[in-house]
Amino acid sequence: MTRVLLIEDDPAVRRGVTLGLRRNGHETEAVGTGEDGLESLAPFAPDIVLLDLMLPGMSGLEVCRRIREAGQVPIVILSARGDDIDVVVGLEAGADDYIVKPAGTEVIEARMRAVLRRVAPRQPAAGHHDGPLTHGDLEVDASAVRVCKHGHELTLAPSELKLLLFLSASPGQTFSRRQLLEEVWEHSYYGDARLVDACVKRLRAKIEDDQRNPRYVQTVRGFGYRFGPL
Repeated sequence: MTRVLLIEDDPAVRRGVTLGLRRNGHETEAVGTGEDGLESLAPFAPDIVLLDLMLPGMSGLEVCRRIREAGQVPIVILSARGDDIDVVVGLEAGADDYIVKPAGTEVIEARMRAVLRRVAPRQPAAGHHDGPLTHGDLEVDASAVRVCKHGHELTLAPSELKLLLFLSASPGQTFSRRQLLEEVWEHSYYGDARLVDACVKRLRAKIEDDQRNPRYVQTVRGFGYRFGPL
């Protein structure tokens, strides 16, 4: 049973999504404000958070940032705001995925499952190693699902962690955004390159010494990304 915290101010949407989730066997707690959502985070201990952006009082973006600062619980934004800038800002605030409303229960379920699978990412067969791999000052341990820099473990969101594990399993190999969407996010549709780019930006902020000249997650212009150093 998945524990879902839904933060949604529209009573009709909140009721409809809650009923759909509970009908599919998920333990769901639904609240109408960001403040209530943050208060529910520790006692309810959700496996995943569904978060609206347009909330009264504290904005959904601020709630997203605070949840991400508090830990690694996956966050899926569920919002009627579907402009590119809204999606990018939401993803850069720390969300793992972004669903534009209205969305049916089947779509929400599928995207939740994909995000939750990234909580315990698997190392790809290519480049498999039994122990941790050291790349300069970065240590990537796929079997233990952890990343350290200068000997200190980093706190990475599920999408950031799986992206790094996937890229680092094949150093020097370039992957297109479409390939990364299929391997890391497990879904693909027009416009989702924003997921990859936003995740790369957040990941670089945590593992790179100079984000403008990245050493590890490198851009291959016009194609995608690769893991260095080469």
